[in-house]
Amino acid sequence: MTADLRHLRAFLAIAEAGSVTSAAAVLRMSQPALSRTLRQLETHLGVRLVDRSTHHLELTEDGRRFREKAATAVAVVDEALDPARLRPWPLRLGHAWSALGRHTTPLLRRWKERYPDTPLELLRVDDRTAGLLSGKVDIAAVRAPMIPVDAQGLLGEWLRNEPRVAAVPAGSELAEKSPPLTLEDLASHTIALNIVSGLTTLDLWPEGIRPEASATIGVANTDDWLGAIAAGSAVGVSTCATAEMHPHPGVVYRPLAGAAEVPLMLMWRETPRGSGRPGHPAVPRLVELALDVLAEDERGTA
Repeated sequence: MTADLRHLRAFLAIAEAGSVTSAAAVLRMSQPALSRTLRQLETHLGVRLVDRSTHHLELTEDGRRFREKAATAVAVVDEALDPARLRPWPLRLGHAWSALGRHTTPLLRRWKERYPDTPLELLRVDDRTAGLLSGKVDIAAVRAPMIPVDAQGLLGEWLRNEPRVAAVPAGSELAEKSPPLTLEDLASHTIALNIVSGLTTLDLWPEGIRPEASATIGVANTDDWLGAIAAGSAVGVSTCATAEMHPHPGVVYRPLAGAAEVPLMLMWRETPRGSGRPGHPAVPRLVELALDVLAEDERGTA
């Protein structure tokens, strides 16, 4: 048997969903059929890709390495067969939330002026790598440590450190309190956490004042996070980029003391040798332009 694109898509769906059952639902195929497809791929490669010995499905070391190659191969095929990408070849910039903050619009406008023949697409992808590991984007704005520790083959450029902010309901006691707020100020309130692509976890709070897990609301994206806070159901923590990109009449942002700043980076995939994929040739130009835009803003505010 020779493995084909169908096997790669099946494996990537399993890796992303974290279970054969969920992946089968996404692919609209039966669980036994998907399990057979995975076994066929493992037999073809001669390695075990998925560790089935634990309650929660996990990739083996070989599986994590192969995920990189599979994602690259599928992305190449999808791009080649997409008639919308024949000409011109857009550069896809991914982000999970808030992009580059206040620098997002200047970057998009400058790019259009300087490189009108290469469209720049800003795509929100609700996962921790903003679509980078799945091949949905060419380059992504990510905030450390959102990239998984086992992610390999990635390159990056630091852009800036973002101060953290507290997001509280408008009209609340916390909104009226003199800034800055502290983690202790928030600890007695329900905390809204973006459990899909967010950066904030309860580990941000020191052990002595750390909220209980039961005192949290899990949301899937920034829109739901803002909705929970505006409704008065919770408070939240993000970076200044969210305050810059998502003003909301029901949410007040306040500086947050005692919490480390968050590095903002541009990251892209390292092209594997022999993969046949050059990567998007405009990636270096976007990195250079982003650094220029941030440097100009810094000089303007100095």
